[in-house]
Amino acid sequence: MGAAATVEAVNTLGVQYLGRKGVITGFLKNIASLPKEERPAAGKKANRVKGALEQAIEKARKRIETAMADSVDRLDVSLPGSPSLAGALHPVTQISQQICSIFNSLGFDIAEGPEVETDYYNFEALNFPKDHPARDMQDTFFVSEDVVLRTHTSPMQIRIMEKTQPPVRVVVPGKVFRCDSDLTHTPMFHQVEGLLVDRGISFGDLKGILTAFVHQMFDDQTSLRFRPSFFPFTEPSAEVDILCVMCRGKGCRVCSHTGWIEILGSGMVHPALYENVGYDPDLYSGFAFGMGVERVAMLKFGIDDIRKFFENDIRFLNQF
Repeated sequence: MGAAATVEAVNTLGVQYLGRKGVITGFLKNIASLPKEERPAAGKKANRVKGALEQAIEKARKRIETAMADSVDRLDVSLPGSPSLAGALHPVTQISQQICSIFNSLGFDIAEGPEVETDYYNFEALNFPKDHPARDMQDTFFVSEDVVLRTHTSPMQIRIMEKTQPPVRVVVPGKVFRCDSDLTHTPMFHQVEGLLVDRGISFGDLKGILTAFVHQMFDDQTSLRFRPSFFPFTEPSAEVDILCVMCRGKGCRVCSHTGWIEILGSGMVHPALYENVGYDPDLYSGFAFGMGVERVAMLKFGIDDIRKFFENDIRFLNQF
């Protein structure tokens, strides 16, 4: 029995010796043909052999079954490993966290606010009166007449200043919503808002902070320029362009052959906002800025279609 390697082999031996036509069974059947005085001894000996065989068969069967169970549980270190798939941060989340980290290192706190906003905080308190034409630029999703999906993270300027006395230094990351969809726009996207209010803050401070940010986000060779613009909640206002990170100012398809790419809007906080929150505009001044995270990510990673961020193609996401 010790030589049997499988349960089937053990069963075969059992049938051979103990089956209806087996050796032991046949011997027991032929005991009646022996002389009368030999029958008792022959019967006892045959039964002892039969019992021993039954025990040996059962022992062999358990030995093989135990060995088979152990082989299933045992780790075969010679087999190649099975790597586990690890998740990673979405590229938009990576860039949003990097932006916040840079401004945090410059002394800014980080705050968040509601994505469903009132008309007052989204527009009126930011110097967008009712029926002001600048509202048309926002492509707003209305929940009701006085409730909207926020079109920018700027409402947090008012909410923070209502609760905080200067100095105020804060950046606000979050989702925003506008009715727009093409290669460079999506109905939902991400912004980072910045606000600094204190005594004696000038446009030069704004330029210094944004220059430090651009150099840390891209590199020291990335120049930036300010172009006059209009935002109801800042005065003066400026769009900020950076030297094209693709062609380094030589002109390419990405920068429309101008050598520059718009990256964010900025300006000095409008005095009307101070009046809405109870600040003294003669005592305090400050600046605000806002940027689209997807736009920064597209420039950082060289991506030409914003929709790729939201298609969840694993081949695309694995690159980051």
